Amino acid sequence: MWTILKPFIAPLAFVFGALILGLISKRIILKKVAKIARKTSWKGDDILISALKRWVVWWFLFAGAYLATLSIPVEVVLLKLMHNVIMVLTILSLTIFAANMSVSVINLYSANLKESFPRTTIFTNLTRIFVFLIGFLIIFNSLGISITPILTGLGIGGLAVALALQETLSNLFAGLQLIASRQIRPGDYIRLGSGEEGFIVDINWRNTTVRELSNNLNIIPNSHISKTIVKNYFLPEKISSVLVQVGVAYESDLEKVEKATIEVAREVMREIPGGVSDFEPFTRYHTFGDSSINFTVILKAKEFVDQYILKHEFIKRLHKRYQAEGITIPFPIRTLHFEGKIPESVLKDME
Repeated sequence: MWTILKPFIAPLAFVFGALILGLISKRIILKKVAKIARKTSWKGDDILISALKRWVVWWFLFAGAYLATLSIPVEVVLLKLMHNVIMVLTILSLTIFAANMSVSVINLYSANLKESFPRTTIFTNLTRIFVFLIGFLIIFNSLGISITPILTGLGIGGLAVALALQETLSNLFAGLQLIASRQIRPGDYIRLGSGEEGFIVDINWRNTTVRELSNNLNIIPNSHISKTIVKNYFLPEKISSVLVQVGVAYESDLEKVEKATIEVAREVMREIPGGVSDFEPFTRYHTFGDSSINFTVILKAKEFVDQYILKHEFIKRLHKRYQAEGITIPFPIRTLHFEGKIPESVLKDME
């Protein structure tokens, strides 16, 4: 029995030793390093340590398995096969580690530079694809498979794919152009020329997701957005003007009307969340209407959706103030002039 088990003692010792070293590295060394990293202002070291914790035990096991194969009396062909398997698994794990690290760094960078580099899935997906492509090419090259024909095939096949996936590629490049131009960004409130509007949730390789105020999602192809007129309510700034149309009776004292209206507007801007408290509201008379003198009240909202609560509160308070001041908001009136005798049917209708 000892004769049978003796050749496997050293390999097992390498594997278990590597496992123990990996656990020590993960639960003791990296844990202490993580405490030090949390005290620093840079978040990149936290990302690196978190990623290492997932793979450090596996990497020690791969190293232990490689050393174990060197002490096992097996044929050269089988030994080479075992080495190739360990090498492929190691490179694949490093590729996954590099992809996750790259995506995490991109997300960290985009979080710090939201204006110039918005966080979207199109960048993270392209980054993963690029890293995995490099990883697989390294695996092929390490196995002795020439990558030159593969690259040539990818170039020729790329032309065929480009012709077959014209619409998909159009959406991909349109999405990249939308992000690079920084004319729309995740979080912005937009309205398209075709009528769709809402907050941008994400821009991926094919479409842009827009969430309406009703909480429904519009999935819009990127190429459609690049070809239509887009109104961005968050550019050049989030603050937007809120216009409220009002009409008062012709016999009203317009100076009194203006004073009362501005006082109510100031109160709303100061007390209602979403109003720009330091903005001075104003009015502009503009039309002699059929039954009223019409004017516009200009308020300011911190962002587009705040206008609804501002209008709601302003109209309620203005109506109450007008009633207290005796200011009339007239009903529509139409005056009819007849030449000659008025028909009896018209007189009956007027009665």
